[in-house]
Amino acid sequence: MKSSKWMALFCFILLIGFSLAQTPTAPPEAPNIDGDWSGTWGIYSPAKGTTPPQNICKTLLAKVERKDTVWNAVFEGDCGRPYKYTIKMEGRQVGKAVMFKGTVDLGPKDGGIFDWIGKANEKEFVGFFTSAGYTGTFHLTRPEPTK
Repeated sequence: MKSSKWMALFCFILLIGFSLAQTPTAPPEAPNIDGDWSGTWGIYSPAKGTTPPQNICKTLLAKVERKDTVWNAVFEGDCGRPYKYTIKMEGRQVGKAVMFKGTVDLGPKDGGIFDWIGKANEKEFVGFFTSAGYTGTFHLTRPEPTK
């Protein structure tokens, strides 16, 4: 009789342990990547992977705004002439970051169709792009507040 009570107690404790282990944990809060960003972008040759990117057009400014599950970004700068592109960024939260991917046609004057991937958190937005003629990276951070 005593052994059956101990067995029932053991099973009860085991059941509580399993139910606690199955309790889902809340996912981390999505980072806020909306707003202004600034940084650089550069082109490099994958065949010379150890050579740093050539910052042909160093300045890159971006303004990001989330609309439901899509982020819209306006990228602008000057690369021999001013440019401004509005790009729809598909993203998903992974931990405390948002992973992006996309394809955009910048037109024949600006390199045609580009595929890119990127990652953003609240402080940094980095990515990799490629097209028929170019391969490169970009790195953006939050601009310093003006005083």
